[in-house]
Amino acid sequence: MTGGLMDLSATALTAAIRRREVSAREALDEHLARIDAVNGAINAVVTQDREGAQQLAADADMLTSSGADLPPLHGLPMAHKDTNNTKGLRTTQGSVIFKDHVPTFDDLVIDRLKTAGVVTTGKTNVPEFAAGSHTFNEVFGTTTNPYDTTVSAGGSSGGAAAAIASRIQPLSDGSDMGGSLRIPASFCNIVGFRPSAGVLPMAPTRNAWAWLGRTGVMARDVEDVALGMSAVAGAHPAVPYPFPLGTKRFSDPLQRDLTGLRIAWSPDFGLGVPVEKEILRVLESQLQVFVDLGAVIEEAAPDLRDADQVFDTTRAFDFLLAYGTLLEKHGDVIKPEVQWNVTQGKALTGRNLVDAALARTRLAGKVDDFFERFDVFASPTAQVLPFDASLRYPTSVEGVEFETYLDWMRSACLISATGIPAVSVPAGFSSGGLPVGLQLSMAHGMDVDLLQVAYGFEQATGYANRAPRLDPGVGPHPIGLGHAGEPDRGPAD
Repeated sequence: MTGGLMDLSATALTAAIRRREVSAREALDEHLARIDAVNGAINAVVTQDREGAQQLAADADMLTSSGADLPPLHGLPMAHKDTNNTKGLRTTQGSVIFKDHVPTFDDLVIDRLKTAGVVTTGKTNVPEFAAGSHTFNEVFGTTTNPYDTTVSAGGSSGGAAAAIASRIQPLSDGSDMGGSLRIPASFCNIVGFRPSAGVLPMAPTRNAWAWLGRTGVMARDVEDVALGMSAVAGAHPAVPYPFPLGTKRFSDPLQRDLTGLRIAWSPDFGLGVPVEKEILRVLESQLQVFVDLGAVIEEAAPDLRDADQVFDTTRAFDFLLAYGTLLEKHGDVIKPEVQWNVTQGKALTGRNLVDAALARTRLAGKVDDFFERFDVFASPTAQVLPFDASLRYPTSVEGVEFETYLDWMRSACLISATGIPAVSVPAGFSSGGLPVGLQLSMAHGMDVDLLQVAYGFEQATGYANRAPRLDPGVGPHPIGLGHAGEPDRGPAD
């Protein structure tokens, strides 16, 4: 084979291992060599288990030689998001409280990835308790962007996104409450997929009915996202949400005729959400791609006026449930963003919860009405381009000053509040060479249809194929010293 193995997609690499053109040990060696070459510049992988990974790769090669049926991700090397518990492998949550914590169990997504044949090699960086759309913490420092190591890789799945973009690995697990899969995907020119509720349950969990936070996958292209989801999707008895898809739908062909597809595009979500002009310039220049593919585009948006209330109240409740007791014991060392969210949860009243429930009901009805008229909602994934990595969060967009630290990622939070599936797909680059993502969403349960639409756009544009020119000699920036970042995950994170 020619070219580096880590330049291959997960689909191509696992197929090569299955055909015995390359061994799992050879794939692992290139994965580890790539970490050695570039991780010092981006600080994406923060914990490694090379000895354990070597044994897993050797076991995978023995299985290959046995002639047995091979799982879908057989031999694929992967470091996992550091908020997902990994049995026997340090999982810090990005917090000094857990800097030496070694779980005794795997979270559901990790268990399913291992069952699917993944060779676990380590963990990728996160904000403390995944509370942020910029990845930094007091344990490991800041993760930076492979396309420009002076700027943010996003968060909270920032370490995973940077690892994928820099060709350390082609696929990763991730999670998303307020954009933690989608914003780092946009910042790093990869694909981040937030599925419908129940598609990939978050287990174990203290609140089986939690719905705002989601587990999903990230990859450099849509085909790999579908492959990853085919390996990890499915119902779980600990989570009561019904599985809204056929169990094998993620193996459906991605090619689809988009003729007549009704796409609504909104630059501001119908709410005047500020977005950098450069982002809108890039995205609006790409709308013709859908027209050329046969789709019909109209500027429109669902009525999202209730979405902020739904998101803010639900997030506050989830943070209180997840971290309230922890804050009572360790509040002096937990970052202020997490403390703020827990405090917001403690301040909730019965009236707040009633109002949020009514708002969510209204919002769901309006979104359902919208998808009676349109098939797809297209919007900016992020309101800002990747920003200075020494900051904690941007304070304004296009002259609009933010009232809270949530405002800079409202583009993702609004969609989270609706509960529908969403994906960020590479859509071009700014004049300065920074990635821009397009956010696409469809009605609940339309996850595979959504990936098919994203695939059509990806194939027509080819932006996902553009790799960063990473300078291994540039080191990561120090922990952000500016304003606070957005808390992105709930109790199951």
